[in-house]
Amino acid sequence: MYLRFGKRVCDIVIGLIALPFVLIIVAICAPLIYFEDKGPIFYNAPRVGKDGRDFTMYKLRSMKVNAPDLVMEDGSTYNGADDPRMTRIGAFMRKASIDEMPQFINVLKGDMSVVGPRPDLRRETELYEGDDGEKLLVKPGITGYAAVYGRNSLPWRDRLKLDVYYVRHVSFALDVKVFFRTFYVIFKQDGVYVEPEDGDVKEASN
Repeated sequence: MYLRFGKRVCDIVIGLIALPFVLIIVAICAPLIYFEDKGPIFYNAPRVGKDGRDFTMYKLRSMKVNAPDLVMEDGSTYNGADDPRMTRIGAFMRKASIDEMPQFINVLKGDMSVVGPRPDLRRETELYEGDDGEKLLVKPGITGYAAVYGRNSLPWRDRLKLDVYYVRHVSFALDVKVFFRTFYVIFKQDGVYVEPEDGDVKEASN
């Protein structure tokens, strides 16, 4: 009952409450993003959502225009503290997680949920193994179980296992726990960036 009805109601309520804060953050960050390199304010990120459907995830742009797609050895997207692709304002937004705020619009549209597995790129879903694809049985989230219990400090495949755990145990109580732990994780700045070893990062092939 919660997964089919209650979760959507919670998403709409939280999305509407968050919307004014989203608009304020966009109003403050937009000129800083634009004047740093005269590029677009938003990055419309292609992602894979529930049931394997493609959707556009909205983000404030944190990287330089036409930045290459860097990947880890396991095929996941690189996200390091020394990422040369990030702009100065982008590094701050990424660390504070405010680049993700426009995703509340995705929540109101129904593409995403407030809590759920973080969405992957299409090329990443093609690397799923075993039960990994179960994460696509629910809507992706702005925050999620794997996002607050390890975040980017965990290897990608370990995060996938946590995503599958969430899908198999989703409940109102678990969502509340993840939601409030998100503030704790952001405040402590735990696991914001991945720590790759030499040679682990390469440019994705087209």
